[in-house]
Amino acid sequence: MSRSDSISRPVSAVLGLAGGLIAGALFKQTWKLVSGQDDAPDAGDVERGWVEVLAAAALQGAIVGGVKAALNHGYLVRRHGGRESS
Repeated sequence: MSRSDSISRPVSAVLGLAGGLIAGALFKQTWKLVSGQDDAPDAGDVERGWVEVLAAAALQGAIVGGVKAALNHGYLVRRHGGRESS
């Protein structure tokens, strides 16, 4: 294992944990704005309809994916000293 790999793994784990926390907070706030409800439905919430459960899941997935991509890309650009191109 190279030195860069041994550094990348812990950084990746920290970014994953931080990304999950950030995405969770963003999702909660976004759901409150979109639906006016404090708690979002999950797949096991039988009191909520299909549309509401699937909409919440899609929104959560989009936010998680966006946060993950932003953190990973930012780390890699900084690590490699590259400049971001538009």
